[in-house]
Amino acid sequence: MTIERVEYHHDTATLEAFIAQPEGMQGQRPAVLLMHAWRGRDEFVEKKAQEFASKGYVGIALDNYGKGIVGRTTEENMALMSPLMQDRSFLAARLQAGIQAVKQLPYVDHTKLVVIGYCFGGLCALDILRNNVALAGVISVHGLLGAPEQYAPQYHPDTKVLALTGYNDPMVLPEQTAAFSQEMNHAGVDWQLVTFGKTLHAFTNPIANDHTLGTVYNPIAAKRTDKIVDQFIAECI
Repeated sequence: MTIERVEYHHDTATLEAFIAQPEGMQGQRPAVLLMHAWRGRDEFVEKKAQEFASKGYVGIALDNYGKGIVGRTTEENMALMSPLMQDRSFLAARLQAGIQAVKQLPYVDHTKLVVIGYCFGGLCALDILRNNVALAGVISVHGLLGAPEQYAPQYHPDTKVLALTGYNDPMVLPEQTAAFSQEMNHAGVDWQLVTFGKTLHAFTNPIANDHTLGTVYNPIAAKRTDKIVDQFIAECI
C-alpha cells in the first residue's frame, strides 16, 4: 500500500493526517476516517488506517492535537485531551477542519465517508454527527458518549450510527449509555448500540492493561468489534 502524510491547519495548529491507500488504487475510493484516542495520532490508529486500506478503503488517521504531538504518560494524555473536552465548540471546528482536508483529496469519494473513533476519538466521531455533517456512517468504539453542553446538536438524518461499548467501562456508565440511546432516538437517525459484557474501556487496544484506570484489552470483544464494524461499513458504503 501507499503511505502519505498530509498537513492541514486549524486556528494556530498545524495538523497532520496519516493516509494509507490500497496498492494500485485508481480513481476515487470510499474512505474510513479514524479519530485517535487521548494519546494523539499514534501507532494504534496508523495501524488501523493500514488495516482499512488492506480492505480496499482509503484509511485516514486524522490529527486533533498537532503534528507530532503524542502523549507519553496518563498525565500528558489528560492534559492534551482536557482542553478539547472542555470546549466542544472549538473541538467541533477542529473536526470540521479535518473533514474539509479530506474532501480536498482527489482520490477520495466524498459521498462515501465513514468516521470511526476510539475512546476520546469515539466522542469526536459522534461530535461530527452532532454538527450535521453528511457522512455515510459514524462509529464510536469504546468512546465517550456524552453530548456537548455548549451548543444544541443538529444531526444529518442520513448518517448511520454505530456505538460499541463495554458494560463494565468505568468511563461510560450505564446511565450514560441510556442517555445516549435517548439522544439518538430523539435525533431520528439510524442507530445501533452494542454492549459487550465483562468488558472494560479501550478493549480493542492490545497494549491496554491498566486495571486501576479501567483500560484493559479484551481479545474476544476486539474480534467481535472487527466483524461488526466491517459489516456496518459495508452496509454504509
